[in-house]
Amino acid sequence: MILSIVGYGDPVLREVAQDITKEHPELDQLISNMFDTMYSASGVGLAAPQVGLPIRLFVIDAAPFAEMEDNTPEEIAFLKDFKKTFINAKILKEEGEEWSFNEGCLSIPDVHEPVKRKEKITIEYYDEHFVKHTDVFDGLAARVIQHEYDHIEGILFTDKLSSLKKKLISKKLSNIMDGKIFTDYKMKFSKKKGR
Repeated sequence: MILSIVGYGDPVLREVAQDITKEHPELDQLISNMFDTMYSASGVGLAAPQVGLPIRLFVIDAAPFAEMEDNTPEEIAFLKDFKKTFINAKILKEEGEEWSFNEGCLSIPDVHEPVKRKEKITIEYYDEHFVKHTDVFDGLAARVIQHEYDHIEGILFTDKLSSLKKKLISKKLSNIMDGKIFTDYKMKFSKKKGR
């Protein structure tokens, strides 16, 4: 089932999300719905707060990044199959050089800006079967995880922009809050009834 994506300005996007247990109601269905919603919006990641739920859950499928120009054959193979569910995630370490990459967000349509992030992370999380993992990721996989992880911490990629960049996009952000934008996926806006 396709869920509505919550737009910039909704308070749920600013909450620090809560851990869940494997008894969370209809968890398998929620995960399936989140993947369906992400695919219908042509996204590579989606966090539960983006569908109005302040819980520590996000899903990722980085396959669209596999065909980027500068990727090595190893990166292409890895990203093509990088589809994961992260529950109760906790980033233990961020390391390496910071690098910049143009990011966007399904909750902030039509805004894309370069964001600096560390190149490598160590993360502890549970998968959809509630099996615990501690993994190291780098490159684009690490970046997508960091972006979605920020969502469960109540942080948006626009928070990482300079004051000047924030000023330049402020009108776009106001339009999102007011629902004065068009997307080809279902959205709910903070100052307008969902459509």
